[in-house]
Amino acid sequence: MTADEYIQGILSGNRTILARAITLIESNAPRHAPLASEVVQAVLPHAGKSIRVGITGVPGVGKSTFIESLGMRLCSRGHRLAVLAVDPSSSLSRGSILGDKTRMELLSREQDCFIRPSPASGALGGVARKSRETILLCEAAGFDVILVETVGVGQSETTVRSMVDFFLVLMLAGAGDELQGIKKGIIELADALVITKADGANRLPAEMAQKEFSQVLHYLTPPNPAWHPKVLTCSSLEGKGVDAVWALIESFQAQSAEDGFLTRQRQAQALDWMREMLDQALWLNFSRHPDVHAEWETTCNAVLSGTLSPATAVAQLLANYHKP
Repeated sequence: MTADEYIQGILSGNRTILARAITLIESNAPRHAPLASEVVQAVLPHAGKSIRVGITGVPGVGKSTFIESLGMRLCSRGHRLAVLAVDPSSSLSRGSILGDKTRMELLSREQDCFIRPSPASGALGGVARKSRETILLCEAAGFDVILVETVGVGQSETTVRSMVDFFLVLMLAGAGDELQGIKKGIIELADALVITKADGANRLPAEMAQKEFSQVLHYLTPPNPAWHPKVLTCSSLEGKGVDAVWALIESFQAQSAEDGFLTRQRQAQALDWMREMLDQALWLNFSRHPDVHAEWETTCNAVLSGTLSPATAVAQLLANYHKP
């Protein structure tokens, strides 16, 4: 396909072409990079009009169930929803589960919902390397709500903060610290916490957890100085509390747009995106340099055997890179 075919297809809301365009920008093949860049640049003026929400939480917290419950409500209200569900990739095969359409069976049949599972492929925090470009393409295709579901492994999940407007952390009541490790370092980045599965015997523990986390948030500095993060409870299965979560997100978006925080945050994110892409480009340029490539394996083996320090190895590789 030509760049014009991709661009016109995306702008007309053609889901098949949108999916193919996302596959194009996710490609690591150097030959695809110029075309992908041309497509992203062309649709950029048509992007930026959605509400971008990042959703994270430990495995088992009910992210997919919550997203389906929320998504069905949004579609019924006339929203066009894109769900970017980043699945864990195998460190050996680089394969991906890609099971989100199965887990969101009802939502996947909605005409106004586009679900895109993408393998994380080792990207920091479980967020696919090209998720930012994917958001832009979905916005240009007319989707006005973007939900980014992350792996929820805990250590580097904060990467999602750099590409969304609202960061939602789902929590479990009564789970031990071994399951709640995600909250360390991430809870302070949250715009809201939601205690899930607040039904049946879990309802009272969820309400207790809500009070406890509300107290904790008083001692943390929020990402937006004008917004104090809230703690809510919900039951996705019973549909209770889901509407309140969306109302909170809309309130945040309206306030952030009015006081200029939304514009400032997206500008800062754009600069972060540029720096990240520059780092990637510099690394690719460096690693593909013939003199560096020729010495790479030997240098790595020397570091592994302890005969060469990492600092000296870097100095030698850079010297090869800068050879006249």
